[in-house]
Amino acid sequence: MKVADVAARAREIVTTLARVVVGKDEVLERILAGVLANGHVLIEDVPGLAKTLIARMLAQALDLGFRRIQFTPDLLPSDITGSFLYDQREARFEFRPGPVFTNLLLADEINRATPKTQAALLEAMQESQVTIEGQSFPLEQPFLVIATQNPIELEGTYPLPEAQLDRFLLRVAVGYPGAEAEREILKRRRERRTDAAAVPTIVTRSELLAMQTALEDVFVSDPLERYIVALAQATRTDPRVALGASPRGSLALLKLARAEAALRGRDFVLPDDVKAVAVAALAHRLVLKPELWVTRATPTQVVETLLQQVPAPAAGPA
Repeated sequence: MKVADVAARAREIVTTLARVVVGKDEVLERILAGVLANGHVLIEDVPGLAKTLIARMLAQALDLGFRRIQFTPDLLPSDITGSFLYDQREARFEFRPGPVFTNLLLADEINRATPKTQAALLEAMQESQVTIEGQSFPLEQPFLVIATQNPIELEGTYPLPEAQLDRFLLRVAVGYPGAEAEREILKRRRERRTDAAAVPTIVTRSELLAMQTALEDVFVSDPLERYIVALAQATRTDPRVALGASPRGSLALLKLARAEAALRGRDFVLPDDVKAVAVAALAHRLVLKPELWVTRATPTQVVETLLQQVPAPAAGPA
């Protein structure tokens, strides 16, 4: 599949999803870029902003198997991965796969589960497999995790450790809709005459895998590679930052910039593509120094500042 075909199919997907998720085309594009880059997505925002709906609609549009796990404090790792159960009739242990064995897994309110349960997803997210009792079980491709968490309500929650946050290719926020968009939401609900919403399948799984593969043909020049590395290294030397982005962050920025270029119909990356995805790719990987709580500085502000300070190369595919 050519990059131009990827852009055309991506526009069709976003347009279809926008019929249900009104006024959030940019958010939908960013999440789709993460899917095309074969990465996991963390959606962090307050309740009621269609986080779960976006994941479910995306699975329908991409013809992906979909499972949802509601994370709670009493959730066990085996509730995610599955476990061996004894079959009395066969007199043997049989593996019963958990909900992680799907194409798109929605980890709803992931920060409400204990760290031990959160960690049950680490191997699946990084290596696309699950190991239980010394046996490894591969996950069908594509395997993607979309996790949600509420950044406001912190009582009874367990913050995701840095090692797990690093596994998410990007973090996005949905945000409140504008007044006209919210009125359009009400109008479409009236016209639908039901709370249930559905979208048709736009691409098959095999087509999605071909779209992901096509991103490897998107050209990245040497100056742009140096620019990506410079941004990542700047996060490590910034005086406000206790822990900067790792090389995994640089790779995430590269993959997302390629996806952003493909969504725009280009087979080469521009500096603007890197800038467009830098906050989503890097901010959640930064740990600020504790004393900065007084200034209310945020990782997003740090990345935005670095985008202004680190010189970008001249635009162009060469």
